[in-house]
Amino acid sequence: MLSFGFLFWILTGTVLVPESSTMDSMKGNKGSDNRIAFIPIGTIRSPFTDIAGMPIQPSGARGVRGTVEVFREFADGLSDLEGFSRLILIYAFHQCNYCQLTVTPFLDTATHGIFATRAPCRPNPVGLSIVRLTGRNGLTLFIEDVDILDGTPLLDIKPYVPKFDSYPDSKSGWLETNARGAASFKSDRRFQ
Repeated sequence: MLSFGFLFWILTGTVLVPESSTMDSMKGNKGSDNRIAFIPIGTIRSPFTDIAGMPIQPSGARGVRGTVEVFREFADGLSDLEGFSRLILIYAFHQCNYCQLTVTPFLDTATHGIFATRAPCRPNPVGLSIVRLTGRNGLTLFIEDVDILDGTPLLDIKPYVPKFDSYPDSKSGWLETNARGAASFKSDRRFQ
């Protein structure tokens, strides 16, 4: 069954993200109807047309090429982007039709809270990937290390700045030992 938010995106091109912090609103129960609407600024293109078999992180997608097609009304926002070698892409998990607060993630057999994982079935189904910018031609950005499903709606682009965005001495929780296998692990349909 398709969620209201997914159908709304298909019909209007607008991604709805619930504002309420209660699970009742996430489950469609009566309560706050407040919503935050995100308008996609473009579309991410990749060779991955099926969720099954695609990389689960950019580290498993080294060299995989794709493009970002930015919509014309956002063209001025691309100014000066070529000076950065990597970009942070923020996008909607548009194929995720439900929210689950505990999941068995790809890299473990134990159940974890959704906020301790990178699983897509989140209260706000928003994804983030760091990709390499290899070029630009007008409204098209050429990117590599793409782990994103083809046709994914792009919500925002931010420059990756190593001095701001890298913390090598950080702890990785339950992923401390499991993350080593991320580069070779492929997605399946568990979150569809």
